[in-house]
Amino acid sequence: MDKVLLLGNPNVGKSAIFSRLTGARVIASNYPGTTVEFVEGLLRVGGRELEVIDLPGTYTLDPVSEAEKVTSRMLEETFSGDGGNSSVVINIIDSTNLERNLNLTFQLIEKKIPMVIALNFCDEARHTGVMIDSVRLEEITGVPVVPTCGISGEGIKTLVDRLGEGVSSGLEYDREHRWEKIGEVVEEVQDLTHRHHSLGETLGDLSVKPFSGIPIAIAILLLVFEVIRYMGEGLIRFLFDPLFENLWAPLMMRLSGLLGSDGIIHNILIGKLIGGEIDFGESFGILTTGLYVPIAAVLPYITAFYLVLSILEDTGYLPRLAVLVDNLMHRIGLHGFGVIPMFLSAGCNVPGALATRLMESRRERFLAMTLMAISIPCMAQTAMIMGLVGQEGVSGLFIVFGTLFLVGLSIGLILNRFLKGRAPELFMEIPPYRFPYWKALLKKLWMRIIWFLKEAVPWVLAGVFILNILYTSGVISFVGNLLRPVISGVFGLPPEAAGALIIGFLRKDVAVGMLIPLQLSSRQLIISSVILTMYFPCAATFAVMLRELGIMDMIKSALIMLAATLTVGGLLNLIL
Repeated sequence: MDKVLLLGNPNVGKSAIFSRLTGARVIASNYPGTTVEFVEGLLRVGGRELEVIDLPGTYTLDPVSEAEKVTSRMLEETFSGDGGNSSVVINIIDSTNLERNLNLTFQLIEKKIPMVIALNFCDEARHTGVMIDSVRLEEITGVPVVPTCGISGEGIKTLVDRLGEGVSSGLEYDREHRWEKIGEVVEEVQDLTHRHHSLGETLGDLSVKPFSGIPIAIAILLLVFEVIRYMGEGLIRFLFDPLFENLWAPLMMRLSGLLGSDGIIHNILIGKLIGGEIDFGESFGILTTGLYVPIAAVLPYITAFYLVLSILEDTGYLPRLAVLVDNLMHRIGLHGFGVIPMFLSAGCNVPGALATRLMESRRERFLAMTLMAISIPCMAQTAMIMGLVGQEGVSGLFIVFGTLFLVGLSIGLILNRFLKGRAPELFMEIPPYRFPYWKALLKKLWMRIIWFLKEAVPWVLAGVFILNILYTSGVISFVGNLLRPVISGVFGLPPEAAGALIIGFLRKDVAVGMLIPLQLSSRQLIISSVILTMYFPCAATFAVMLRELGIMDMIKSALIMLAATLTVGGLLNLIL
């Protein structure tokens, strides 16, 4: 099957054009490095079926990072044959940054790769006083040039119609003087008109300068927290709780009666009846707590988080946040880009760990994944902590998350001092602020929710099932007695908390939920919430970390987690 490869610098709108071409459900982001692995879709043109591949964003065909290696490999595999296929590259260019983008175009020209040029963000270029003569650019390069706007769909039909015209350029010039030739081309085809700074550009400047950017960042993060909290609580109170209490609970009570209201099968499926009724927080049956936790207690916060994250991505704020915190991140051995996988980890540690692939050294990846696993609870766990500890007041939440922040910062400073190597300088493209394309944003949100449900529900059901088996077989009591010196002596928790630690290997949010029946004090809730976050990642995150780090580095990371948990848990028990 012939291929259409989408190729361009980061932040040129490749994924939006990919969605326009294929209608596929893909995640499109506005900051560099989201598309670590290529994404595929199908395009039907005149009875032909073409395979469309969205390649990772790259500045050069001389690969340095993993993303650039993926791109180079795909180009080589596609165009290294005998020339019998009619595959083509759509070279997507940011019209507002023509000179820089043409560097990649000229590298494609040098490799004699057939292509069509898409001048994307053509509307934004016009609004900012940049006029590009696409006809003249086509004459110079000898390949089709089509002005497009992936967000609005402008020019997409013309782009598809002209795919068959994609050819390798016959433009001749010295390699050694590529930038001189690019400058000549830009001078000939681009016309700039005088204009004043737009509001977006002014805000963009303010948000990366420390004096103004730090207050802006604090305000945005506080707003994010409040939006997630109020939206999550609202969805629980007005939608999910009524659905479970008024519709699902009566059905489960009928099933409970059919199962005799007791027994092993009843306790596994329905759980224990509390006061003769189902309590979705404490019954711990597969069909009660097992479904309620991911769907009614966690999904509302997940939905709110990913909605806010998508807005921050698509408006272009996250790269600015990376620049702003670059100095702080260097102190813990990372550059500013490290804040982006950490932000992703606040939703789920798995994509956060995967996002560290774009970091340049193994040392950085080890640091980032270890710090994320220790100090950043996923949104599912955060939702349970907010529901449980938040009942005792905001001060408890402040202690939990403040402790985790200080722990992450402290461990980062220590590891940065003793691990060989240093963090490289930040090299990141900062896109202009843009209004999100709401259709793509909602599609992205929907895909992330579906991913969460596929990932979370099976683990929660498995966790509740295993928990019931462990309780029935007496394993929880045995482990609780075995670990009593640590759990009760060091952490000041009841031995029954061992069950939460065991289930935490499978799913952290379920582990936090297991604390509900223990009737812990405020102090114990804070300590248990902190140590459940720190002591070890959930099974899914562990599998990713093991694959990314290797067994030896994973053992080192695990030992750091356990040592930090014992130290911090013991200190909290003494201080609180």
